[in-house]
Amino acid sequence: MSSQDYDCIVIGAGVQGSFTAYNLAKNNKKTLLLEQFVLPHSRGSSHGQTRIIRKAYDEDYYTHMMEECYQLWSQLEKEANVKLYRRTGLLVMGPEQGDYQVFKSTLERNKVPIVILPREEFSQHIPHVNLSQGNAALVDTTAGVLYADRTLKTVQGQFQKLGGVIKDGQKVIDITPGSVVTVTTVSGVYRAKRLVITAGPWANTLLSHTGLQLPLQVIKINVCYWREKIPGSYNVQHRFPCFIQLESEEAKHHIYGLPSNEYPGLMKICYHTGAETDPDERDRQTDRGDIDILQRYITRCFPGLVPIPAVVESCMYTVTPDSHFVLDLHPTHSNIVIGAGFSVWGLLLPGPKGQRLGSPGSCSICSDSRLLQSRIQVWPNRWQAAV
Repeated sequence: MSSQDYDCIVIGAGVQGSFTAYNLAKNNKKTLLLEQFVLPHSRGSSHGQTRIIRKAYDEDYYTHMMEECYQLWSQLEKEANVKLYRRTGLLVMGPEQGDYQVFKSTLERNKVPIVILPREEFSQHIPHVNLSQGNAALVDTTAGVLYADRTLKTVQGQFQKLGGVIKDGQKVIDITPGSVVTVTTVSGVYRAKRLVITAGPWANTLLSHTGLQLPLQVIKINVCYWREKIPGSYNVQHRFPCFIQLESEEAKHHIYGLPSNEYPGLMKICYHTGAETDPDERDRQTDRGDIDILQRYITRCFPGLVPIPAVVESCMYTVTPDSHFVLDLHPTHSNIVIGAGFSVWGLLLPGPKGQRLGSPGSCSICSDSRLLQSRIQVWPNRWQAAV
């Protein structure tokens, strides 16, 4: 086998691609991880210092998957001797008769440790936050902050220790399917028995070379940091939790936040959607509708923050029509595996998804029926052959 020939090539060195490559290397597969940008970079979906990790979801499926995820994070921490996660708890707020009840029921059904916060006691436990009229609140005590940039660097380092090869600055310009897949980049030609595409916002650009397009939408998220009026009010050192507002009078989509930590005196609060964008021209998208929503929400519910963002960074989400990710085999070429639409779940579930994508036999090796079904066939009228 020449230096350009591999058992598997993974395209996209974000968190999903990196975990997939890591798991392939653990399975003794000669693996190449390709990335179009020079690493590290902030052009995709995996960058940034922190993410929320939680078991609070509206479906049992994701809560079950998180059980496995926590174990895999712990395993990686031990392997690399580095701290990747800090437990803070997650404050879940929402109208009592809305999605809140679904989240609460899922947590209780799966015996996740939670604390219910009665309205009359809320301010004693969560100072500097106004609980909206008609809202209820609970805390998922297992949740916390995941150190995203550190995690990505760690898993890539472990992959290389296992003999894996990373080539960055290698934009893919062609893919030739076959029993051996040929991948051509701006700098070289590489071949492998199996190809995994985990290219985030650029998934459809790459899939077009394989004759496939999926109904993926790329949106730009304004990642906003808000200054504390009194330093330390929302600080992680003072045990302030992460939070998610399920529904609010300002907007129908979730609002989420993390305690001040990565930037001194600044709390990260973001809206869980944004405006559609072209991933190659992300910065031309200047819509600030999400920031307007956040300003109104913060003025009403977080009186200890200045309601003008002190820092605004950018991230991109890639979402599917039903908001569930794609983890599937190519419908025509069974040695091409597709992982896409992870952005809503991205750094929350990379361990389990990386194991599936990186399994020696098939990406669909899983005991859960959601992964055993073909995600692509869920949209029989919405995926098409690329012209």
